[in-house]
Amino acid sequence: MNDSKNSLSPSQLIDARIAELTDWRGATLSRLRSLIRETLPDVVEEWKWRGVPVWYHDGMICTGESYKSVVKLTFAKGASLDDPAKLFNSSLEGNVRRAIDFHEGDVINVKALKALVRAAALYNKSTAKK
Repeated sequence: MNDSKNSLSPSQLIDARIAELTDWRGATLSRLRSLIRETLPDVVEEWKWRGVPVWYHDGMICTGESYKSVVKLTFAKGASLDDPAKLFNSSLEGNVRRAIDFHEGDVINVKALKALVRAAALYNKSTAKK
């Protein structure tokens, strides 16, 4: 990583990643980020693993990864969360994580996604070490 990137905050690095993605993936990642921030206004943004946006609230909520044909939100403790809208459609075989793959043209179920983000924050708070 060059020196100019080292001086940027995690939020600025996420802004830069979104700007780099000049197709539907940038717009999708930006929209998902906005929804997370609307749901949890005091969410903490981090930049991990050489370029992955991560959102924390009393623990890790989710990561936002971009691939060639998908934008993926991976919920760190997704297997422990109720998902009545059946948003989780990836990483279903694990014991801990669950993910949502968004493809070009997918419509985001805003109400269900916000509920899932809130549930992840509540789960983190309920399991946090006192």
